[in-house]
Amino acid sequence: MNKAMDAGGARSSAVSVRGLHVRRGTTTVFDGLDVEIPRGQVTGLLGPSGCGKTTLMRSIVGVQKVASGTVTVLGDPAGSPSLRHRVAYDTQDASVYGDLTIEQNLRYFARLIGAPASDVGRVIEQVGLGPQARQTVDSLSGGQEYRVSLGVAMLGTPEVLVLDEPTVGLDPVLRAELWAIFRALAAGGTTMIVSSHVMDEAVRCDRLLLMRAGRIISDTTPEGLLSSTGTDDPDAAFLALVERDEAAHPKLRREGDRS
Repeated sequence: MNKAMDAGGARSSAVSVRGLHVRRGTTTVFDGLDVEIPRGQVTGLLGPSGCGKTTLMRSIVGVQKVASGTVTVLGDPAGSPSLRHRVAYDTQDASVYGDLTIEQNLRYFARLIGAPASDVGRVIEQVGLGPQARQTVDSLSGGQEYRVSLGVAMLGTPEVLVLDEPTVGLDPVLRAELWAIFRALAAGGTTMIVSSHVMDEAVRCDRLLLMRAGRIISDTTPEGLLSSTGTDDPDAAFLALVERDEAAHPKLRREGDRS
């Protein structure tokens, strides 16, 4: 299923991580992490809070200090100036100005990154906020505010879009609406990297990287996750993988989450 798994896997990868070591204070977050993320798909980073999802995302966008190893994005080292307009990152907290309207926020950020003015209207429609375009962000619901922040990340049509816990705290309807946007972006060729600790979102992805304690314990697909564990419930499937991982790595059984 995954293009990254064919003979030309390295060439078709959006992100290639090799031997990544990251420390935060006295804590080792990653101790030689290797992973490939394919182009043009929705890749889900799933696992409990503190397992390393955010640190991996920060490494991909080039804002995380690393001890050693390499992170290559679209063929260039993560954080390279050449990637500035090709990779976008949306954090858990909305990164917009509450006293400005949706349209004003997007116009400001479009100018800031050098995106064409025509992107503003396009993005507003893509995130479904046309009727609210002239409302201030402070007047919006939490879900709408996140859509504005997502719209900012979509300016300039980035090739890789990294979203950290985009659906946390949202009701099922809003979550479904956001996932419809993510699927549409992937269908248009954007590589989507989406983190979550909500396991039922696993079935919405093309590819799954299940993380625990700074390691990837499974690199699979939604179908593979369920079939390999003999269950039709993503939560039960993840717990089964954790049990297998604990059996294989007994020294890590009582290890706390990392970061």
